[in-house]
Amino acid sequence: MTLLTHPRRTAAVSKEPAKRAVDRRRGGALRKQLTAWLFLVPTLIVFGLFAWWPIVRSLLMSFQKTNLVEPATWVGLDNFRALFDDPLLSTAVGNTLFFVGLGLLIGFPAPLILAAVMSTVRRGAGVYRFLVYLPVVIPPVVAILLWKWFYDPGSGLFNSALGTIGLGPYTWLESSDSAMLSLVLEATWAGMGGAVLIYLAAMVGIPGELYEAAEVDGAGIWRRIWHIMLPQLRSVIGLLLLVQLISTVQVFTEPYVFTGGGPENSTLTVLLLIFRYAFQDGQYGEAAALSFLMVLALALLSAVYLRATRSWSKT
Repeated sequence: MTLLTHPRRTAAVSKEPAKRAVDRRRGGALRKQLTAWLFLVPTLIVFGLFAWWPIVRSLLMSFQKTNLVEPATWVGLDNFRALFDDPLLSTAVGNTLFFVGLGLLIGFPAPLILAAVMSTVRRGAGVYRFLVYLPVVIPPVVAILLWKWFYDPGSGLFNSALGTIGLGPYTWLESSDSAMLSLVLEATWAGMGGAVLIYLAAMVGIPGELYEAAEVDGAGIWRRIWHIMLPQLRSVIGLLLLVQLISTVQVFTEPYVFTGGGPENSTLTVLLLIFRYAFQDGQYGEAAALSFLMVLALALLSAVYLRATRSWSKT
């Protein structure tokens, strides 16, 4: 005797194992997500307490008058009005832009040129890379104090060397005409090691066949650099340019240790002015307001730059 099975019932029974398998996979994926969040939550809490909360607190402080001891008083936009009434603000902004301009003019092409030269070296390449990166390892204050001795108008290394050919002595840090240039030279020396290594690593990825084909076509060294190396490195160049822009705008250690903002406020930068507001004048509200304005300027600069260079990453 043959038993007849209803076709709908058979289809329902056949789907049950597949449904259970899907449920097991979903359950496993959910457990993995919960485990990931379990490890991520402590990091988010620490990051929020030590990164985002100070930012929010500084934003609130920019609308308050406080000495960080007594209860704060809400003053609205008074801190921002006091900032724009301070003649030192325009001086600090101008000096910062001047430092950025000199940094880009001197400090941005120097690592690229040095990396291009070092890429042709075959013997002792590791030693040269170590020497180039060594200034990055030296603590910034130590490096600045070393260069401060180099700049000494009496017995400094630079004036002693220039004196052998009949030049100098020069008042590197004591003159408002040369103080900012002196800061840029030290900052370039101290910070270009990392950029040189990044450029060298990127140059390794350039196919050698491109250089060989260009050489067969009669292209000289400069044409090979302009038409092959630079186009292949433009994404790296764009990234390092943005990093240097942000870092030079936030310059503080060099003017603080070298000159304290002098002579005649010729090296006073925005971050150094924030330091003066907070830790010399006790005007924490104005310091927070200027910090907030600087964050907005950096965010706007980054957004404009990334939009302007968006096509670089597409080619």
